[in-house]
Amino acid sequence: MLSKLKALGPGLLYAGAAIGVSHIVQSTKAGAQYGWILILGILLAHIFKYPFFELGPRYTAIKGENLLQGYARLGKWALALVILLTISTMFTIQAAVTVVTAGLANKILNISIAPWQMSALLLVICFGILAINKFSLLDNLMKVIMIILAITTIVAFIASFYADIDKSSDFMTVFDPANSTHILFLIAFLGWMPAPLDISIWHSLWSEESNRSKGTKATLGQTLFDFKVGFWGTAALAVCFLMLGANVIYGTGQELSDKGAVYAGQLIDMYSTSLGTWAYWIIAIAAFTTMFSTTLTCLDAVPRVLTEAIRVWNPNAISSEKQSNTLRYGIMAIIAVGSVYLLARHIGSMKQMVNIATVISFLTAPVIAILGMMLVHKHTDASFWSAPKRLIAWIGIVLLIGLIAYYVYLMMT
Repeated sequence: MLSKLKALGPGLLYAGAAIGVSHIVQSTKAGAQYGWILILGILLAHIFKYPFFELGPRYTAIKGENLLQGYARLGKWALALVILLTISTMFTIQAAVTVVTAGLANKILNISIAPWQMSALLLVICFGILAINKFSLLDNLMKVIMIILAITTIVAFIASFYADIDKSSDFMTVFDPANSTHILFLIAFLGWMPAPLDISIWHSLWSEESNRSKGTKATLGQTLFDFKVGFWGTAALAVCFLMLGANVIYGTGQELSDKGAVYAGQLIDMYSTSLGTWAYWIIAIAAFTTMFSTTLTCLDAVPRVLTEAIRVWNPNAISSEKQSNTLRYGIMAIIAVGSVYLLARHIGSMKQMVNIATVISFLTAPVIAILGMMLVHKHTDASFWSAPKRLIAWIGIVLLIGLIAYYVYLMMT
């Protein structure tokens, strides 16, 4: 057990990337608007997406190579498709997580600057942390952040059951599967629950980098223990945030704003008012650490993916670690600048930014899932996934495609 605990790292980076907009925004809103019912959505999303998230660390542990190398075995078309999907989502994902973090920072610091300006400052800070180029620093920092996040969220969650809040059935909306507005919210909610599917690629690269930085290869048992701690811990915190929204906001008639700074203020103020002023900093720290960890890990992961994809595509294109780092930092800067530009010039509200990012991730999820199934089928043996896990994966793909078809139908009617 001690060796497994020491191996914790990539799974917590996964959690840091996953526990963000899907939790602090979408899960809280799900509880605030519909009560506890969408806990079922959280559970189903985690069950039917599980094989695809586990694929990254499992494949790296067994095969000794990352998922990008695996996709390249399917053909360069598969690697090109992953590169295209990554580029198509990198600005919206980074912008969505950063603008929520910026709203929380403005509220906590009690300052009033434009969200895009605070987003720029936060991205500069994240760039500085990552530019130190010590994976161990990111690894250890995430352990501290996850501990703070877990403690503060659980304290607030328990306290919410004892809050004295006036509620009325007039303000209690029942989720209706026949209501297109409810279904569109559900699709956006599930799109990032627990995270975009391409995080499996990020996790694979983090696992590989963790092994390299520690100078030793984690066993399959250690790798899967690390993954499950992050994955199911993410699920538990999603339920906590949803139930916080349901316990504190559902039935009160209060509506959460679409603007990042206003939303952040509402979120913290409502919790501290309902639970007591003592809860202000508990909620503030939980919310900010949630979003800062996501901003940091996203800014690390996407440049890492694109740099490695270029190396896998053409091994001669990157001849040294220095050249690799230069390329990675260059991509990191492009993503930061592009995200800030998107927020400053083209996005009117936090809701708009979040919806764009979650819907794009939702629409591209079946592609990542099918590539994963092809890789498992063609380049692993029968013992790689158990029969029940293969069945769950197929059901997951069918459900994803079915939801997309329904989404397209709703948008066209």
